[in-house]
Amino acid sequence: MRPVYDAVVVGAGPYGLSTAAHLRGRGLRVAVFGRTLEMWRDYMPTGMLLRSHWWATNLSDPRADHGFERFLKASKRNGAYPLPIETFIEYGLWFQRNAVPDVDETYVASIQHRDNRFFVALEDGREVESGAVVMAIGLRYYAHRPQQYAGLSAELVSHSSDHRDFAGFKGRDVVVIGGGQSAIEFAALLHEAGAAVQVVSRRSVHWLEADRSGTRSTLERILAPDAGIAPGWINWLWDHRPVLFYRLPQPWKDAYNAMYHSGATDWLRNRVLGKVTLRERRTVARLEVAHGRLKATLSDGATVSADHILLATGYTVDVNRLTMIHPSVRATIATDRASPVLNHWFESSVPGLYFVGLTSLRAFGPLYRFVAGCGAAARRVAKAITRGQVGRSRAVTQPAVAANAAAGLR
Repeated sequence: MRPVYDAVVVGAGPYGLSTAAHLRGRGLRVAVFGRTLEMWRDYMPTGMLLRSHWWATNLSDPRADHGFERFLKASKRNGAYPLPIETFIEYGLWFQRNAVPDVDETYVASIQHRDNRFFVALEDGREVESGAVVMAIGLRYYAHRPQQYAGLSAELVSHSSDHRDFAGFKGRDVVVIGGGQSAIEFAALLHEAGAAVQVVSRRSVHWLEADRSGTRSTLERILAPDAGIAPGWINWLWDHRPVLFYRLPQPWKDAYNAMYHSGATDWLRNRVLGKVTLRERRTVARLEVAHGRLKATLSDGATVSADHILLATGYTVDVNRLTMIHPSVRATIATDRASPVLNHWFESSVPGLYFVGLTSLRAFGPLYRFVAGCGAAARRVAKAITRGQVGRSRAVTQPAVAANAAAGLR
């Protein structure tokens, strides 16, 4: 007999772990599939620094027992800004061991939906049944590779998420496409690995002011309060009213999301300026391959020769890339611009199928680009699934479910 759960969480990154912790806290029987913090451990480069402060990168559990501050005290680690990615990874693994200890690192092969139930097949041949599925698959499936680079080999062109270590680029000419935080930081890391680096950005690089957390005056904090994304009243609003964005008209949300650009942190200036060639407000107009090298003609007529192009072009949601969702199910997911249409509980048009993290960006806003949004999403999804499962789930759940429902903790 296949195991039966109230909810299956696909993905074990910050959003998946946080959602699972809240579901478990409500007494539901939960399965989590996927490698813990896989994107962070395998597809982000060594030496990367987080632009967010530690207090804005908390994973979430119902009683806030496993926040970053407790980890720092327990591990005697320093939470100084900027935070090394290695410290965040250690925190995430610590959170998983304590809050969601039963993650199954087997990948999901197929998700089917029949008779209001989900049937999840795993790559090792097992199958489980569930009343709900939460897709917390992170970024990698959505890596954006502009069409003009399609068909070129991985030796010539790659996406920034393809690399854990840039040591292999020592002595090579590399062009980075993009002008945001990732593009500028990867340019710095490539230069420090011994590559000759040029950055081609369609916008001017927007340098953020130096971080002054802890030193701002009372008036400055009133005019621009601290927030998970960055100081400012609008960001504070997204932090404290995380579903408000959902209520706004979609054209306004699309315009706001399109305008949102993270910029490059001030602490990258000394690692880039004078060391990396910045070709701002330009694009690649034409690309040729000759003798194993790339020749790019830019929009201003200049030519650039390189051994490799690194695409720091971000991520674009497209539900059709989630091939673990069976085609028969994907065909019934209502979408708009390839993003699933979600209700205010993060639920898609397929009852019981939820999407959190970047996939929810178009509906819920920029907070969900960041770890800072995982608590709000986890609480809301856990509440929705509990309300839907109690009293009708065929799963064998813990007695706490009925007790919680009676106490009004739904």
